[in-house]
Amino acid sequence: MTTCSGTTTIPRSAATSTGRLAVESVTIATGMRGRLDESPSGRRRGRRRVPATGTPRERQMTAYASAVSSSGPAQEPGDDGAFRPSDLRKYGQQLVRRFVAQARAAEQPTIASVVGDHLGLPPTDLAVVDETWPAYEHVNVQAALDAWLDAADAHEVHGLTEYRHRGSFGFADLLGQHPAMHLHGPRLGNVTRTTLPTGPDGQTRECLRAAILLVTDGDDRVAALFRGPDPESDLGGVVVEVVANRVGAAAAVTARLREQSVARNVFRGQVVSFGRSMFGERSSPLRFHTRPALSPDDLILPSATFADVRRQVVGVARNSDRLRAAGQHLKRGLLLYGPPGVGKTHTVRYLMGELTETTIVELTGDTLGAIREACSIARTLQPAMIVVEDVDLIAQQRDHYGGETPLLFTLLNEMDGLDEDADVVFLLTTNRADLLEPALASRPGRVDQAVHIDLPDRESRRRLVHLYAGTLDVDLSRLDDVLDRTDGVTASFLKELLRRAAVVAADREPPGPGAGDRPLSVTSTDLAGALDELLDTRNQMTRAVLGLRGE
Repeated sequence: MTTCSGTTTIPRSAATSTGRLAVESVTIATGMRGRLDESPSGRRRGRRRVPATGTPRERQMTAYASAVSSSGPAQEPGDDGAFRPSDLRKYGQQLVRRFVAQARAAEQPTIASVVGDHLGLPPTDLAVVDETWPAYEHVNVQAALDAWLDAADAHEVHGLTEYRHRGSFGFADLLGQHPAMHLHGPRLGNVTRTTLPTGPDGQTRECLRAAILLVTDGDDRVAALFRGPDPESDLGGVVVEVVANRVGAAAAVTARLREQSVARNVFRGQVVSFGRSMFGERSSPLRFHTRPALSPDDLILPSATFADVRRQVVGVARNSDRLRAAGQHLKRGLLLYGPPGVGKTHTVRYLMGELTETTIVELTGDTLGAIREACSIARTLQPAMIVVEDVDLIAQQRDHYGGETPLLFTLLNEMDGLDEDADVVFLLTTNRADLLEPALASRPGRVDQAVHIDLPDRESRRRLVHLYAGTLDVDLSRLDDVLDRTDGVTASFLKELLRRAAVVAADREPPGPGAGDRPLSVTSTDLAGALDELLDTRNQMTRAVLGLRGE
């Protein structure tokens, strides 16, 4: 029987020469009188405690010893959970490893040390010059960075980690970071990139997310922080912050990047639209679209209407130099209005195909809120055209809602704010011209010309039937009857008529071997039957959707 009381001293080996924490001995005041019953083999069979005695300090150390024992390794089978000297030794080893890791963190390369070594100067003594871009310009800024790095004598790219979901941060914050905070904020890590589109046919470019760039160009040594958009972390735009070893070198770099981001802009001469995400259209990369290719024969309009539209858009674009030299303004607005289904969108597509060298920004539906951004792109990438379809959704009468809508205010300001000699055309469409703000519809400088696209007349309907027949083998011997019955219909109605007649013909002739190699034959009866079906009372809603007058 052994009685335990007073203090117990547990020898510990001294630290090695590697600098590990030295622990000569650990003295624990048990503050209790206990009793261990041992078997003849020395194995403990139980433990009885008596009320603790001693000073408050001794009782505090008793609680500490108990905590050390309870936080040690998992109990082995048959272990009664009693404190053992080996538990304290293991806990001490864990503390030593943690202390060593914290102490040696300052010895690891930090952003400040890497930048300072590259510049040969304390980075905190240098001015930081920055340049910012909207999020959708990410791919263009990367193009500018690639050109800058390729032209330099040497460069290094270091990735960043632990920067997301921490809010905004700048180069000065990173360069002035205390070494002890190195593990608790943005720090050097792997280089990460994202792939962004650069064209309508699947072209892409790999773009940095966040990185430190170290560049040597002659006698200039430059360090730059690049930070791409990360809306989830409240980092909305693209930021480049630069420090250099020579006064003026940092500002020269940011100016060069700004210039190159315009010169190498991948949106130039393309048809683009804003995407939509949960963070808004401003946070999404632009979407590329294939430019339509329509011939004048594909656009069925009265000759006078066609001439007005083409002259205002295509004619001014092709004679821009002569008109500018003559002191005539190039900025212009064209409003296409008329009932649904008469070909306003088709006219827009024809004009987009004619202006092959023009940058076109489309705004429709949920992306109408990006008017300011669209105008910024057009201003930078002239010649340009901004297409705003269904403009009545944002430019209704002021008294309709009791005040001027913000989007209308933005649109009018942007149209007025462009220089008169800016080669930018605003192409607007609407089904409800009666709702449009008079200033938008009539004042020069906002809308120069409003063109009414009316329902097709008899001759136009004849041309539309031939156009929409396409490769079908259609019997048009009773076409005059069809034209008589379709007075007041839209182009969309006639397109659906030919499609439905083709479906009737295909259903009448079951497919056989080689059926797909020969034209589908549509008889006059098929055409008349399709028209009967469309004009039937059960298709009243269909006719209304297709824009039939009076429905």
